[in-house]
Amino acid sequence: VQLQASGGGLVQAGGSLTLSCVVSGRTSSRYTMGWFRQPPGKERDFVAAIWSQSSSTDYVDYADSVQGRFTISRDNAKDTVYLQMNSLKPEDTAVYYCAASYSTIVRTRSDYACWGQGTQVTVSS
Repeated sequence: VQLQASGGGLVQAGGSLTLSCVVSGRTSSRYTMGWFRQPPGKERDFVAAIWSQSSSTDYVDYADSVQGRFTISRDNAKDTVYLQMNSLKPEDTAVYYCAASYSTIVRTRSDYACWGQGTQVTVSS
């Protein structure tokens, strides 16, 4: 499976961006899909994840730092996962990565076997 992330850019604090991650090679609905971010000089941390468990219901999880501001969703027909980011803050500046996993342990970076190339998000104050 291959992941292609896009949608990053430069935005002022308080603004919004939507990131997209296109999944190719396998049906994206089979995977837990996650977004992680890596600020300059720091670790790559969990942001959000979406997954299904034997039903059409999607489950989501968010890091505390983005809860209420970011929304993860997916369009299975397009094999695309989105991260809608609102009320952006300078501390949201990072390279954002999408990742795919067969696990429902969604916050652990090592559980994700496949990663996209990353897209830069810069939030100016």
